[in-house]
Amino acid sequence: MTPVAGIAAVVFDIGGVVQESPLHAIARYEADHGLPPNTINRAVVAAGERGAWSRLERGELTIERFYVPFEADCRAHGIEVSGERLMAYIAQAGVARPQMVRAIRRISERGLRVGALTNNWATERPQPPSPLRELFDVFVESRAVGMRKPDPRIYRLVCRELGVEPCSVAFLDDIGANVKAARALGMATIKVVDPDAALDELGALIGFDLSA
Repeated sequence: MTPVAGIAAVVFDIGGVVQESPLHAIARYEADHGLPPNTINRAVVAAGERGAWSRLERGELTIERFYVPFEADCRAHGIEVSGERLMAYIAQAGVARPQMVRAIRRISERGLRVGALTNNWATERPQPPSPLRELFDVFVESRAVGMRKPDPRIYRLVCRELGVEPCSVAFLDDIGANVKAARALGMATIKVVDPDAALDELGALIGFDLSA
């Protein structure tokens, strides 16, 4: 099979694409705790690459060691946040979207390579492997490789692991900065707002229906 537009592989973000969005969980925390919308994200952005959130996603902090410096980052931005309660909200959002799981299986069955590229974090307690791993040919986790999206190096890494060039990859993510970085490397990109609409767009790109 020759994929439409030369696409040989599809790379999926996990949270916000394959699973429900952690951004929605953060918004619920803000609403429940009387914080203005998007306040936590602004605190994370203000803390930058040396902030606790970035260090967590690069594997420099475990989740247990993240709470105190993250709360300090938020306090420096003028808000009080419980890191542990916030991450509990995010954990509750970690539910797979059935239509995405079906689409990934269909893409694999049609002969395209499938990868996951996720910003995630480590814990000091032993954890079982993600049940989503079996869906993917390659599963790249930020905390395991010491890089996080939108660092261009992590996109190049997943392409090398898949054995493809960026120009032959379709990439799906729900965060604009991550999509922009992938597009700059030559990937075909889809920003996921509505998962069903994203699958319609992906199906048109690769040449077969993913909606059923």
